[in-house]
Amino acid sequence: MKSMITVIKEQINSFYLILRLSAFEMKSENANNYLGALWEIINPMIQLGIYWFVFGIGIRKGSSVDMGHGVEVPFFMWLLTGMLVWFFVNPSITASSKSIYSRIQLISKMSFPMSAIPSYVIMANFYQHLMLLGVVTVILQFTEYKLSLYYIQLPYFMFATLMFLFSLALITSTLATIVRDVQQMIQSVTKMLLYLTPLLWKVDELVINGVDLAGLLKLNPLYYLVEGYRASLLGVSWYAFEDPQYTLYFWGLVLVMLMIGSALHLKFRNHFVDYM
Repeated sequence: MKSMITVIKEQINSFYLILRLSAFEMKSENANNYLGALWEIINPMIQLGIYWFVFGIGIRKGSSVDMGHGVEVPFFMWLLTGMLVWFFVNPSITASSKSIYSRIQLISKMSFPMSAIPSYVIMANFYQHLMLLGVVTVILQFTEYKLSLYYIQLPYFMFATLMFLFSLALITSTLATIVRDVQQMIQSVTKMLLYLTPLLWKVDELVINGVDLAGLLKLNPLYYLVEGYRASLLGVSWYAFEDPQYTLYFWGLVLVMLMIGSALHLKFRNHFVDYM
């Protein structure tokens, strides 16, 4: 618990530094592109088009998705609002896990807490997420899923996503610095998560040989975040409140990850240079 409190204080004290570094990180990534940050929108849209053609047209034959509460949603709208989370989570997990060892030579000469490094890497991706969220919101205004009261729960799910990513990054960035093979494992797992999360196919009713596997897949915290975004943007439900046990499970998991990650980070960060 003391380790977690220490890390949280470091984030608060370094908040403005995190914002400046994250802004620089985002600019430097697109510095050599003529279209700059526009690629953060163009690339996801190209991928969405491919996924929609393969899964929406090819596999589902254009059928809509049952969101519950008697609401049927076109597959593209369902895909769009779910993949919005994935385009933020996927690069954030990969980049934050290697954030410390890839910058160890630089940060060893600077005086700021190492726990802020995964934070500003995640925040750089969060800026791009906000851009894409703005585009998605505009697109939805030309459909029947316009701005609604359900949007007020969107900041909550954004905060939940940030907390999940930071808690996970403390663990993965520490382990990946000590053992580089961890980075390869993370990349493999994130590829699996694309299909183990309700992004491309509906998993609420997954029964194999009489066994309902939907509950097992809900152990994936990304399930909670993706469905929360969809409920907010499509105006379907108050997702966080309709299943309080699932909400408690998510935050309990994040808390455990944060405690473990903080303890690992503080234990090894004075020796990170030794693993180079």
